[in-house]
Amino acid sequence: MDSHAYDQRELDRRETADRNVGFLLHDTARLMRINYDRRMRELGLTRSQWWVLTHLYFHEGISQTELSEILEIERATLGRLLDRLESKDWLERRIDPTDRRVKRVFLTGAVGELLQTMRALAGELRTEALAGLPPDRQEEFIDTLSGIKNNLSRMLLNGSSQNKDGSNG
Repeated sequence: MDSHAYDQRELDRRETADRNVGFLLHDTARLMRINYDRRMRELGLTRSQWWVLTHLYFHEGISQTELSEILEIERATLGRLLDRLESKDWLERRIDPTDRRVKRVFLTGAVGELLQTMRALAGELRTEALAGLPPDRQEEFIDTLSGIKNNLSRMLLNGSSQNKDGSNG
């Protein structure tokens, strides 16, 4: 018996709802969103608004279609949300210089102060969420999550939903 199969069986034996990787990732993400929602609500932002602004902070100039795919919302729904944010002068849509059918989304200077506040509140939440983990363990944790995300993304790109041994989960 190879050691990988033994290790997997040992992990399966110890698994409970509280130690299930999928549940832990889902519940952790949900609790982070809820806590961030509360902080953003004090700024007058809805989840949809802060979600779009945060993605644009990291991916400014992204196309409207790409943003719709990343956020997993319909293009028409995103269009209406962008209309509202544009009416507040927080973003602008520009025609792509190489393809006039594509609209790229950019933040404006008018949202700068709000973004600084949002980033500070996000930093506080991260600090509180990672409290008790030494800095080297925090980096290791982030590297581990990045590895898991990359594995799952690669599986989607390859059209695979099964492990190498043919089992699910």
